[in-house]
Order: sequence, then structure tokens, then C-alpha cells
Amino acid sequence: TLCYMGDGAVRQGALHETFNMAMLWKLPVIFIIENNSYAMGTSVERTSNVHELYKIGLSYEMPSFPVDGMRCESVHEAIESAVARARKGDGPTLLEMKTYRYKGHSMSDAQTYRTKEEVAEYKLQDPIERVLATIKSNKWLSDADIEVIEKRVDDEVAESVRFAEESPFPSVDELYKDVYTQQDYPFIIE
Repeated sequence: TLCYMGDGAVRQGALHETFNMAMLWKLPVIFIIENNSYAMGTSVERTSNVHELYKIGLSYEMPSFPVDGMRCESVHEAIESAVARARKGDGPTLLEMKTYRYKGHSMSDAQTYRTKEEVAEYKLQDPIERVLATIKSNKWLSDADIEVIEKRVDDEVAESVRFAEESPFPSVDELYKDVYTQQDYPFIIE
């Protein structure tokens, strides 16, 4: 299981209980912190004494690593290694994906907590541009091949939006579909 959370979620007690149980039971789970430096609009430095968030897992003796989340190859390698550990029965891994978001946390986010220069600096590390540069420098695809892929993706997104906008709202009985309760599983302790 890959379990994702933002950097703000790391400071919640339930996470620490989860880490402890996951290590005790050697669960095959990969915990992934998406650290974009700002939990909503407050920097990690202002909300946590631990700034390298992967180190939190070390207190549970959980293998824990920082990952350049702006580099596709680094993410792939880290996930591949953690998956191999989990499949061998060696338990959980914590990965801190150091990444960045260019837009605000929501539409009402004025982004006064960072400068335009900071955002511009991170855009120079954009993962899509970096992987495109790798593809082109290795001559794995031509510009024409890339354009065909981009067109296919644009068409799929447009079709998905059209489908969503034209679909009826789900019925009320869908609310509890795939939600497991004690009634479904009496052995669950709530």
C-alpha cells in the first residue's frame, strides 16, 4: 500500500500511532510525505522542530529517506526500493518527497507566504520539463512523437471533463458504497 500525506499531516498524533503499529506488525506499506514546504500556507520551519520530515520515521526504526520529488527518476528508484522491501516482508518505509506547488493551496490563497522569485526558481526544476529534457537528450522520442502524446493527453482530459460535466449526480445510496463499518465487519473495533 502506498499511503500519501502532505507535510501538514505529519504533525498529527494519529500518524505516530500508525507508524508504531506499522513497524510492530511489519506492514507492507510505503508512507509518502509530499513536502512542498508549506502546509496550506505555513512553512514547515514555522510549524515543526524537525525540518527534514523523513527523520520522524527513524524514531520508529523505520527505514526513512529524503527523495527529490522534482526528479521522476529519483521518485521511481525510491518507490522501487521501498516496494521490494515491503514485498520481502521487511515492513514499512517512509519517503519524504521534496516537491513544490506553483499555485496556491486553494483558489482563495493569496500566497503572501512566499515570493514570486521563489516560485520562479522552483519552476526551473519542473519535473515535466526535466523528464522531457532527458527524453530528448537520449533521443528516446522526437518532438513530433512528444506532440502526438501531448495531443492524446489533452484529448483524454477534455473527454474526462465533458463526461463529468454531463454525468448525473450520484444517487444518495452511493454515499456508503465501499465504506466498511462495524455492521459489515463485526470484528472491527470502532
